[in-house]
Amino acid sequence: MRTPVTIVGAGLGGLMLARVLHVHGIPATVYEAEPSPTARTQGGMLDIHDYNGQPALRAAGLFDEFRGIVLEGRQQYRVLDRDGTVLLDIADDGTGGRPEVQRGELRRILLDSLPDGTVRWGHKVSGVRALGGGRHEVAFADGTTVVTSLLVGADGAWSRVRPLLSDAVPEYVGASFVETYLFDGDTRHPAGARAVGGGSLFALEPGKGIQAHRESGGVLHTYVSLFRPQDWFDAIDFTDPASATARIAREFDGWAPELTALITEGDTAPVLRPLNALPIGHRWDRVPGVTLLGDAAHLSAPDGEGANLAMYDGVELGTAIAAHPGDAEAALTAYEQAMFPRSAASATDGAVFYEPSFVADAPHALIAMLTGHERPR
Repeated sequence: MRTPVTIVGAGLGGLMLARVLHVHGIPATVYEAEPSPTARTQGGMLDIHDYNGQPALRAAGLFDEFRGIVLEGRQQYRVLDRDGTVLLDIADDGTGGRPEVQRGELRRILLDSLPDGTVRWGHKVSGVRALGGGRHEVAFADGTTVVTSLLVGADGAWSRVRPLLSDAVPEYVGASFVETYLFDGDTRHPAGARAVGGGSLFALEPGKGIQAHRESGGVLHTYVSLFRPQDWFDAIDFTDPASATARIAREFDGWAPELTALITEGDTAPVLRPLNALPIGHRWDRVPGVTLLGDAAHLSAPDGEGANLAMYDGVELGTAIAAHPGDAEAALTAYEQAMFPRSAASATDGAVFYEPSFVADAPHALIAMLTGHERPR
């Protein structure tokens, strides 16, 4: 009998693994801390790449469903200066390799593709321990436990499974996002909507920037990026949305009003998102019966690759397990030997966005990248 697989975390990577295993007739159970699929919003837009995310969806038999949720026109990229002058405008001509979807819609497709009961909601992991012989016990906050002979940590940046394999912990990369949403942009926030255009906006200066995406239903999703130490953000009271918004907006005094409106006219309270990363090239020695995927394995600062890599990891791991029936160690070894260099190469490429030389040359470094026929990550 094939070894049932226990997956911690119902993000895109964990669900993709469960889906691929299901396609191959291998049982899996996913344990998720959230109480239900709709317990919280699932983030904003994702560009799904033709070299990792899309092949993963094809392998899972979900490519048609994916095409059905693509938001057309969202591969437009605009770069503006602080005065609102358009420095670069790349139209979406339908030939780009990174179509945009809503993360929540993509997660729904994956959930709908799994048998009922695959995901056990409301199971927050409180601890994991090795029992020997490749077996592990997973303990949950409600006092229950489960013992498994094949455990996969798909539980993100602050993984509870990772300590079984590695002492590494994410570290702050020197920058944070402050996130907010503007609703009904074209009617209620027309100046900001015009600045954003049909897809993504980048208005950057050394050490700071305003980025925004046009989502479905006229929603404008803003990410203010600031390269500041953590204690700078600690001094801002984010429990007072008005004062926090005003403090962040002061960093952009003198910028065009249609750009600062993306901060000051937010319809949601600003949310601080510190950016953390695991060491580039993070890896571990083979430990029987357990592995990691996605951010749990190779968290990087946002570079557009995280969700794509997580889904690709899920497919690669599921395929390896199916290819080695009854031999979990051979499967995990094959998966990790391919995953380590793949994730290290991606993290190395993505780190450029947080290197001082790139930041100091904003927005010119980004423009050079875009006009060199590369898409922003």
